[in-house]
Amino acid sequence: MQNIRTEVCVIGSGPGGYVAAIRAGQLGKKVVCVEKAAAGGVCLNVGCIPSKALINAAKQWEKLSHLSSMGISVSGASLDVGKLQEWKGSVVDKLTSGVRQLIKSAGGQLVAGTATLRDKNTIEVSGPEGSYTITADYIILATGSRPITVPGFQVDNQRIHDSTGGLAFKEVPRRLTVIGGGYIGLELGTMWRKLGAQVTVVEFTDQLLPGNDPDLVNVVARKLKKLGVEVYLQHKALRYEESEGGLKLWIVPRNADGQKDKELAISTDHILVTVGRRPNSESLGLEQVGVAIDQRGFVVVDKQQRTSVPNIFAIGDLCGQPMLAHKASREGEVAAEVIAGHRSEQDAVSVPAVIFTDPEIGSVGLSEQQAIDKGYKVTVGKYAFSAHGRALASLETDGFVKIVADQATQQVLGLHIVGAAATDLISEGAFALEMGAFLPDLALTIHPHPTFGEAVMEAAKAALGESPHIVGGGQRSASRH
Repeated sequence: MQNIRTEVCVIGSGPGGYVAAIRAGQLGKKVVCVEKAAAGGVCLNVGCIPSKALINAAKQWEKLSHLSSMGISVSGASLDVGKLQEWKGSVVDKLTSGVRQLIKSAGGQLVAGTATLRDKNTIEVSGPEGSYTITADYIILATGSRPITVPGFQVDNQRIHDSTGGLAFKEVPRRLTVIGGGYIGLELGTMWRKLGAQVTVVEFTDQLLPGNDPDLVNVVARKLKKLGVEVYLQHKALRYEESEGGLKLWIVPRNADGQKDKELAISTDHILVTVGRRPNSESLGLEQVGVAIDQRGFVVVDKQQRTSVPNIFAIGDLCGQPMLAHKASREGEVAAEVIAGHRSEQDAVSVPAVIFTDPEIGSVGLSEQQAIDKGYKVTVGKYAFSAHGRALASLETDGFVKIVADQATQQVLGLHIVGAAATDLISEGAFALEMGAFLPDLALTIHPHPTFGEAVMEAAKAALGESPHIVGGGQRSASRH
């Protein structure tokens, strides 16, 4: 390929990169987007989209066993994992081809290759057609992240798997052990359990889904137990060895201090390693051009996504927590708009987080404990799905909606949901925080009946002591610092 001259070069085409490229194109900039793998990045190809496709399939499969209570009998159902994987692939293909078309329709160009910065305006690309350079006025770094590895557990995606391999089984594993009880591990572990695998989870901390509100996590933990998932908290994985018919994984309590007699052997066939992700900041040439990186490898940026080099921007997983696709997309828009001369910055009140466990979790804003730690006197309202009409009619009664507000002003500080449709309902909380909403704003907004969304309104009313569907109106729960 010939050398390319452009106004904006985006390195990476994940949910941050492709959105940045499209937005810059919409704003009249000439854009080239470089992608070393498949269009759409990790999210569309081996992350968010394929995992949610499989999780949804597993949910439908599990539902078959509960339909008899509705008077529906199902017989002769079968699971074809090969066809399931083909369907998952078709969903991915549709979206990735859409990304290519969207970039093109915005006037951008998507090119294949691995990019390295040579100076603040020059990118060297090594692609399938050879090496060439791209000269750009502005550069947006959107190279994403990759799974963290565990010493002694080299991923081969045959026996030892990362999240990519955990989505690609050609048949349901007989026994699967997950190292790491965070959201990726629990999402994939729950999915394969529903499809028939025997699943064990090993988590180093004292709680599944570390960092999340324990009230929400406890509901998920109870469902895991009901599903037959074995969980070892405060344990670490030591080593594994080949054994007859599979693997033997040795774990130990994290405070065992080398005491051999406390080691425990787990027999398994596959080990899924999901202990977090790290930014892809190496091998980009960042140090050569003076882009500042923190001790954890994240690129340092300001509210406009600008790095220490004024014409170079960074977005998404590359520049820190939370490592979420929707956060990356917004940051991509911000970077493109700043480059186009707009007064834009990443100023979200809070970035919502969603977890596709069973039941689902959605959180935005401050938890009760976080609000207390910040010095608030808080009012908490909870509304359980166990008494909710739509939940009962849907056989989805696990969980609740929890709203946290400032006791003095009634301003909403956070919304936290565990239960059916939590990942969709949490957007209402994100909107409430952005608008600076107060409890009466949610309580007085008429929600359609019967819907899961009513539970948000009821939680707000409970915080005010006014819920007509809770005995006593839902007493206020006031926590003090």
